[in-house]
Amino acid sequence: MAQILFYLLAGVIIIATVLAVTEKHAVHAVVYLVTSFFGLAVVFYLLAAPLIAVFEVIIYAGAVMVLFLFVVMMLDRGNPEEAKRPTLMHCLPALVLSGIILASLVLLLLSQPVPGINGTDRSFLGVEDFALTLFRKYGVAIEIISMQLLFAIVGVLYLGRRRKP
Repeated sequence: MAQILFYLLAGVIIIATVLAVTEKHAVHAVVYLVTSFFGLAVVFYLLAAPLIAVFEVIIYAGAVMVLFLFVVMMLDRGNPEEAKRPTLMHCLPALVLSGIILASLVLLLLSQPVPGINGTDRSFLGVEDFALTLFRKYGVAIEIISMQLLFAIVGVLYLGRRRKP
């Protein structure tokens, strides 16, 4: 069962990534990339790494994609009057891929019990233990990543500023 879900999600991730790369409209490409990130998060959950799956959703599908979308919206110089509402054919690939991801996640959650719900399984790492491990061992890496995000925000603001002629 897990192997079938893995291959199904791997196919979804590959299709979504190829659609993100080949899409001509930048906002649609961002949507396909978010779909790919959600599929990857489910794969991480399937591989018994729920924390990495949560990080994938929060950091990549959340923060980085919002930053990409912000850049796309600021640099897109199209006329809003000429913009058309997307048809169902434009939305269909993302909807189908998202539906497959959602169905796989529901099937995965229904087939595996969640550890620690009854309080009987104490083998998982608590939030305090995780935070201590994360900031003691990987504190420098976290600071470097935060600096990269700061540089990205400054770059977006620099690119998006209005220049006086």
